[in-house]
Amino acid sequence: MERKLATVRKISDIQPIEGADMIELAIVDGWKVVVAKNVGHKVDDMVIYCEIDSFLPIRDEFEFLRKTSFKKMGDQEGFRLKTIRLRGQVSQGLILPIVVLNPPDANINVTPFEGLDVTEMLDIVKYEPPIPASLAGKVKGLFPSFIRKTDEERVQNLASDYEKYRAQNKLGMKFYVTEKLDGSSATFYVKDEVFSVCSRNLELLETDDNTFWKVAKELELEDKLKTLGFNVCLQGELIGEGVQGNPYKIKGQTVRFFNGFNIDTQENIPFLEFTELTQKLGLTTVPILDFDFDLPNSIDNMLEYAESPSNLNSNFGREGVVVRSYDRTISFKSISNQFLLNEK
Repeated sequence: MERKLATVRKISDIQPIEGADMIELAIVDGWKVVVAKNVGHKVDDMVIYCEIDSFLPIRDEFEFLRKTSFKKMGDQEGFRLKTIRLRGQVSQGLILPIVVLNPPDANINVTPFEGLDVTEMLDIVKYEPPIPASLAGKVKGLFPSFIRKTDEERVQNLASDYEKYRAQNKLGMKFYVTEKLDGSSATFYVKDEVFSVCSRNLELLETDDNTFWKVAKELELEDKLKTLGFNVCLQGELIGEGVQGNPYKIKGQTVRFFNGFNIDTQENIPFLEFTELTQKLGLTTVPILDFDFDLPNSIDNMLEYAESPSNLNSNFGREGVVVRSYDRTISFKSISNQFLLNEK
C-alpha cells in the first residue's frame, strides 16, 4: 500500500510555545506541527496534513516554502518536508488549509472528509534521495506483486489504535523490538527454484557490479534459501561501505535481516520461526532490543524510547525502532526525532 503523504485530518489540540509570540503548536494525531498564530487554527479544524518526506510540486500556494525547503529530486524541482526545530520545538510536516483542495480555477470541487487521501490530488510524491550506481543496478522489473513490501506505519499515525495495542499487550500479546537500521532495503527470494534479488522498489538483474547481488553471493543466499523446500523470501537492510555514508563503520557490505515471508501461504513468518530460520541458515538479524516489550504509556513515550545510540555503533544515534507482535498481526515504527533533525 502506497504511503498516504497528505490526508485530511482534524487538529486535536493547540498548545503555546514557550517564549514564542508569533507561532504555536498544532497537534494532529501523534504529529506536532509549528504553525503561525495569525492563521487562527482552532481545535477540531479540518486541515490537510502533509507528512515529512513529502515532496510538494512547484505551485503558487507552496511558494512560501521556497526559502527553507526547495530541493531537486533528479530533474524534478519541488519542496521537501523535513523534521525541523523552531524556537526549541520539534516540528514535523505541514498543515495546509482545506481551501487548497478547491482553488478558484478548479474544474472539480472536492468534498473533504476526515481521512481522505489527497496525495495524488495535490501531486505530492515521496522524496527519494539519490541512489548510488552500485545500488541502483540494472532493472529486471518492478518489485514482485507476490511479495509484501515492509513499510511499517509510523507510530504518530496510530493515535486511534495505540491504546488498543496497549490493552492487547496487557492481556498477554507479546511484542518484540528491533533496531531500525539506516541502510537500503533488500529482498531475496526463491520461487519455483528461481532465485532473485530486489531493492526497495525494483527487481534487479544479476550484474558483477551490483552491491545487492554481490552480498547475495557472499552470503550464499541462493543455495541457503533453496534448502528450505518452499517458496520464501528474506528481507533485510543492506549496510556498510557506500550505503548511507556507512554510519556503522562496517568494512565491506552485509545484510541484517528483519523479516521472512512465506510466498506459498502469503504470510509473514512468525518471530520465533524467523529467528530459528536465520540461525539455521547462518544469517544475522538486525539487533533485537527487547524480546518481551511493554508498550510505553503514550506515543510521546514511544518516540522517546527511539532515542538511543545504535547497537552497531554507540557513536551513532540509531534511526529508530520497529515494534512487532510475535504473531506479526501488529507492527509499527518509531523514528528518532534527533536522527530526522540530522538528516541532510
